[in-house]
Amino acid sequence: MTEYVVTRWYRAPELLLCCDNYGTSIDVWSVGCIFAEILGRKPIFPGTECLNQLKLIINVVGSQQESDIRFIDNPKARRFIKSLPFSRGTHLSNLYPQANPLAIDLLQRMLVFDPTKRISVTDALSHPYMAGLFDSGSNPPAHVPISLDIDENMEERMIREMMWDEMLYYHPGAETANP
Repeated sequence: MTEYVVTRWYRAPELLLCCDNYGTSIDVWSVGCIFAEILGRKPIFPGTECLNQLKLIINVVGSQQESDIRFIDNPKARRFIKSLPFSRGTHLSNLYPQANPLAIDLLQRMLVFDPTKRISVTDALSHPYMAGLFDSGSNPPAHVPISLDIDENMEERMIREMMWDEMLYYHPGAETANP
């Protein structure tokens, strides 16, 4: 659990603000940043350092209400966000005027400052913009949490072998399909 788990331009606000508790919503934010980059052919938040990154985010998503910053558990970080000049934000359709309105709607839901209000992965995949790309019947969500509890001192060869064994457990025919 470190704030440096992703490249700064794609880092979710909760990571930039050094929050202790975060979940899969950080990935939704990152994918939203990549999606915006695809739509506009350039990064949406090309921050030069952490504080500049937060300012760029607020300039786009707008200043946050008190209820939208409750997730910030670091008092210094909360004070910083409150100290930023007021911004109405920029509607994403102004940044990406050629984009499909459904793409803008999905992006708007992905780039929500408060991670508790950000769209979930499942809901994002079920969004109308993704209709032709995602089939929930063939890609159901996992019902069991995935644990990657691996000894960090383990050699790469051993990790690869363990992953291969795990894949074969669920897909025994894969061994004969591998050239």
